[in-house]
Order: sequence, then structure tokens, then C-alpha cells
Amino acid sequence: MKINDVQLGQVDRQIKRLLNVDNFYGKKLREAGISGVSSVEEFEGLPFSQKQDLRDAYPLGLMAVPEEEIVRIHSSSGTTGTPVIIPYTAKDVDDWAEMFKRCYEFAGITAKDRIQITPGYGLWTAGIGFQNGAEKLGAMVVPMGPGNTNKQIQMMMDMKSTVITATSSYALLLAEEIEKRGVKDRVHLKKGVIGSERWGKKIRDRISKELGIELYDIYGLTEIYGPGIGISCKHDTGMHIWDDYVYLEIIDPKTGKNVPDGEFGEIVLTTLVKEGAPLIRYRTHDISRIIPGECPCGSKFPRIDIISGRSDDMIKIKGVNVFPKQIEEVLECFPELSSEYQIRLSHLDGKDTMRIYVETNGSVNFQEMANRIAAAVKSKIGFTPLVKIVEIGILPRSEKKTKRVVDERYD
Repeated sequence: MKINDVQLGQVDRQIKRLLNVDNFYGKKLREAGISGVSSVEEFEGLPFSQKQDLRDAYPLGLMAVPEEEIVRIHSSSGTTGTPVIIPYTAKDVDDWAEMFKRCYEFAGITAKDRIQITPGYGLWTAGIGFQNGAEKLGAMVVPMGPGNTNKQIQMMMDMKSTVITATSSYALLLAEEIEKRGVKDRVHLKKGVIGSERWGKKIRDRISKELGIELYDIYGLTEIYGPGIGISCKHDTGMHIWDDYVYLEIIDPKTGKNVPDGEFGEIVLTTLVKEGAPLIRYRTHDISRIIPGECPCGSKFPRIDIISGRSDDMIKIKGVNVFPKQIEEVLECFPELSSEYQIRLSHLDGKDTMRIYVETNGSVNFQEMANRIAAAVKSKIGFTPLVKIVEIGILPRSEKKTKRVVDERYD
């Protein structure tokens, strides 16, 4: 998939505007000797932007319009380093709502639905993004935000909510709590729109089965509007990306070169019409691939596969590079296990250790299963971890994102 002439013209206009306002980003482009783009080759030669660039621009160095045109700011949910502040114009907010409305429509959600929103509000883009799109659609919004699970379930029953929006971690927590309370027959949910963290097949199947709902993957990040720049459709063959608002590339994280459609790499995004803080070739560090061919739904919007991990979430232990997804792939081979796991890294007696905690029911021999899992992990990554089996429900659940890897080596 290559950038087309319309998109190329939009990028060229963004570059010229950034140079004209001479903001943080405009200065970087000028220093790189860039004045515009007129070909695919020139576009693919543009420098990447990274999260550190955005941090360096704190607080409002990314602003590309006069301050009186900025109506809102959002900040990424990251917990380390200087925050990233993204300013939005009224048009940016409206464009984002239009994209989100399209997401709901692709999921078969209509103005007759009642949408319960559980992600957080405030500086984080999630809650207000889900709400703006739902209001643009004309659906009834139940703006709960995260937490207070008792009230969350009570409102779900009383308001007869038909759609839940959540992180996969919180959707699982709600599913388990509804099961514990024995109130599934009083819950009217039909669909779930889930985003903000990578989630595997096991957790997906558990949520879908326990809540009895269709699930849709939504994609986005604060730096590029927020959630809502793409979603899966009813055929569940990848997430459609709205390439009339953002241009999508998949690159080799090491070389920075575009990879052929179908190959996995790092997602790079360019905002085509964003006013408040345009970004060009922004490296997301999310790993996925462009799915070749046409979706059965007939949409021409390009599709990416589910997010399989991040190029920067690698763990180095005992001289071996390990990605959490490798561990997850091993655990998925054991039907006796639940979807939940946790990896803890420690430094004991002069050497690193990896402990993997997994959940299962009481019908299995814990020690025998731990040995089998440890052997399977060793065959995958080259060394033997310590495996600890616990009963279902013991590992922590989260109302936001679940922390799968805890590195205690440097505490």
C-alpha cells in the first residue's frame, strides 16, 4: 500500500503549514532541509517523529495554530517521563467524533443503542472520545467512567445498556463479577467495543462467552486523536483504519523501511488533516501488519491485524531477548489455564530469575502442570522459568490496563 496523490497533497500542505507557524515540529523540518513532498519516494524519505520529540515539545510546543483556536488538550496515559500534551482545535474534536461515529456504525451500533462508557475521563482521551462519538451517532450515553463495579453493574441492569466500552482487563473483571452475582440474565449487553491494550484469544473468548456479546477491537492513541481511528467490523478480519484522516505505514523497526503488505512491523501514522498538532510519520511502536486484499464487508479502508505487541516491550533476561507475546503464545496452548498471567522478574543471588504466575481451576495437578508449562517456555525462549500455579481469581484484575510484566530487578 503506497500513499496516493490526494494524501500526498495533504501531507505537503501540513509540512508547509508547520514550517509557516515555526512551532517545535516546524523547526525540526526546517533543520532537516524539508520544504514539502511531491512523490512517494520523498514521503518515505521524511524523518520519523517519536514520543521523545513530543516530550521535548512540552507543554505546548506542538501547537500549530494560534492559541485562541485551541479548545482542548489531552495527554497520553503513560506513567513515565515528561507527559505528552496534544492540543485540539474545534475541527479536530469534530473530526475525531466523526471517526468514532464511523467506528460505532462499523460495529452495527445505532442511535437505538445505550452505550455504557467505562474508560477514564479527564486528560486521557478514552472516555470523552467514546462519548463524543456516541453523541454524534445519536445513541444514549451512560458515562460511568472506571471503577465502582457495584454501581457499574447496577446501572448496566437498570439502564438496560446494550453496548459496553472498556479495556479488555475491565471487561473481564465485569464479566467475572456479573457471573459471581448470578445476574447475567438481567444484563442486556449485545456488543463490546474494546481497546487500549493488547489482548489475546483466551481473554477475548472468555469475555465474549461470559457476557454473551460480540466484541470489536478499536484502535487509536492520544498522539493521533485518541481511540477511534480504526475498528474491526462484523467479519472480524482486522481493524479498518480511516485513511481519509490518517495515513498508515508498516515499517521494519530496525531499518525504518516499509515492509510489504502482509508482513509484521511497526505501525507509523501521519495525520492528514489535523490542525492543532499535526504529526508526520509518527512511530507508534505498536506491532501489526497490513492485511492484503478486500474485507468481506466490502469496505475499501485498509485493515491492520490485531496489535500483537510493541517494539519497545522486549525483556532482556539471561542474555535472551523475550517478548511477553512469546510467553502468551505458550500459555494459550494449555486449555486448562485461564486468560490471566503475570511475569515477575527478580535478581536473586547474583542472577536474574523469571517467575510466571498463571491461573487454573482446582481439577489439575498444580506441580505437574507447572513442570509442563516451564518445559514449553524453555523450548520457546531457551531457558527455564519458575512457574507458579494459582487458582482462578487470585491474580490482580484492573479497571484500566493490566500490568502483565513486573520487573523488580532494579527496585
